[in-house]
Amino acid sequence: MTDTRARALWERYEPVHDLVYFAPEARRAADGLGLRGFWMGYFALRAAPLGAAHPAVVTSCFYVFHPSRVARALPDAWAYAAPADALAARREAMEAAMTRLFGADTVGSAAFAEAADLAWEAAAAADTTGRVLAAANQALERPDRPAARLWQGLTTLREHRGDSHVAVLVSLGLGPVEAMVLKAAAGESDGAFLRETRKWPEADWAAAEARLRADGRLGADGSLTAAGLAVRAEAEALTDAAAEGPWTALGGERSERLATLLEPLARAVEEAELLPPGNPVGLTRGSYPAGR
Repeated sequence: MTDTRARALWERYEPVHDLVYFAPEARRAADGLGLRGFWMGYFALRAAPLGAAHPAVVTSCFYVFHPSRVARALPDAWAYAAPADALAARREAMEAAMTRLFGADTVGSAAFAEAADLAWEAAAAADTTGRVLAAANQALERPDRPAARLWQGLTTLREHRGDSHVAVLVSLGLGPVEAMVLKAAAGESDGAFLRETRKWPEADWAAAEARLRADGRLGADGSLTAAGLAVRAEAEALTDAAAEGPWTALGGERSERLATLLEPLARAVEEAELLPPGNPVGLTRGSYPAGR
């Protein structure tokens, strides 16, 4: 697969964004709000830019979760913490996590502030038409401190890409479970991990596998056929194309500069082994290229 500019940047900002899921500071922030368990914290912190969203809205936006997984967390989470409180808690948690992981000297450096400003400018240029999570994140105020500004800018870009990917999956007729089955068959994530964490019954997973086998996209042994490989490649290429806009606006030279500045940060997250094996992100440890 061709390494596009959008993909190269994603490979570097995704690990930094993922601190909100896997850094201990995020869990402590959720616990401090009174949120109960990992999943209530996950949905509240990620969905907070949408306001006190109904679980059906969040299920639609997040795409791959069974409705019952979302409904166990929302709307109950909003009784413990208002969305504004969740936003403040995640901002403070991400600042703390980045300072601990990257070091105070790095977070306080001119290069880090430059990365924050470049990321914010790219995020502000993103076309959020039809991209609900990206639009909600883009509408948040610009943080004064570079760590919060960098994380929020990267998160807007990440949700912009994610919204684009969901649109691509819908256009290709790939439902949530089919998309995850193909992802696992491609070796990007562990299928059992995806099914269990997204709370899909085994019968639904088996039915999706049967549909993909009937379509000629999944072999009898669970591997991708030529048709399966083709649809995966098409989905990723269309996602890359839909995510290119912010980098076109930022320009090639400054996009490359941001990639260079993000490289050691992504490497630090990798070396900290915060992303669990078989994680659903599809960007496993060591999977992104070295800096150019």
